[in-house]
Parts: sequence; structure tokens; C-alpha cells
Amino acid sequence: MNAALFPFAIFFAAIFTNNILLTNYLGMCSFLAISKEIKTSVGLGIAVTFVMACTSLLNWLVYHYILIPLGLDYLRFIVFIIVIAAFVQLVEMIIERVSETLYAALGIYLPLITVNCAILGAVLFMVIREYSMLTGFMYGLGSGIGWFLAILAMSGIRQKLKNARIPRGLEGAGIALIITGMMALAFIGFTGMIKVS
Repeated sequence: MNAALFPFAIFFAAIFTNNILLTNYLGMCSFLAISKEIKTSVGLGIAVTFVMACTSLLNWLVYHYILIPLGLDYLRFIVFIIVIAAFVQLVEMIIERVSETLYAALGIYLPLITVNCAILGAVLFMVIREYSMLTGFMYGLGSGIGWFLAILAMSGIRQKLKNARIPRGLEGAGIALIITGMMALAFIGFTGMIKVS
């Protein structure tokens, strides 16, 4: 593959074929809890995408320009979480100022973006796969968009299911997990197009 096209291939693969939520099942707790309403799903999806893209870039810089030169790469987990937590705090303050309704709707799940395993997972995959700065940023952005598309699709389906007759044993989490599995199967259909290695 042409080296100039590699970051864009990684970007599209992170959205579709290696969707961080539907392929690796990272970030499921907030996905299942918030996907009941479209408005809150959009808000959380945008916040997760923004945090994932920005912290991928910030953590790449911290890892390559601070941790490795100082021989402190064994501290990467702690440092990555600190960078993510600080950035989420900033996003939380911005959302509270811009939209109090969205801030109230997201509730406890907004600060929990800090411990959203999808965000830490994207950063760790970026380091393990030894991506360049641009490729790492594109991977983080693509992973965020993939997570956003998945929660948006799930919230749309769950809105439609409010008027459907669902067997009592499948109501709530049961049908949500079945739908998530079906969505994961649908995204597997993109596998032949692009694959992240």
C-alpha cells in the first residue's frame, strides 16, 4: 500500500472493519446505557470522538517525546489515563457551559468517559501497532467516529423498538445485547474491504 494512503486506510478501517466497539467490544457500558435516546447518544458520541482523537494525538506526543526519551515507557498506562482524565475534565466543563440540558442528560456517563475502555484501548492499540503521529491521530479519529456511528445506530433502533412488542424476557438489556451482536455481524461484512494490521 502507498505510504501516503496508509493513514486514510487506517482511518476507514477503524470506522468499519475494526470498529473499536463492535469488533473489540470496548466501551460497551456507556454504549448500552446511553443509547436509549438519540439526542444523548449524539452528544456522547461527539464527546467520545473528540476525546478519542485528541487524546490519541496527545498521548502519542507524550509517549514518544517524554516517556521513551526518559526511559519511563513502563509508566504509559498511568500517564495515558492521566492525560485522558485531564482532557475529559476540559470537555466536561465545555459541555456544561454550552448545553446544560445535554450535560444533565449525559449525567454520570460524561465523567465516566475518563474510564471508557474504548479511549484507552485506542491509545494502547496505537502504541502497540507503532503508528506514526498522523496515523495514530487518524486511528483515534476513526475509532471515535466508529463508536459514534454504532451508538447512533443503536439509539435509532431502540427508539423504533419502543413501539414494538418484545417478549418479556428480552426487554431491556437482553434485546440491546442481541441488537449489538447483529450490528457487529453487519460490520463484519466490511472486512474484505480494509483491514488494520
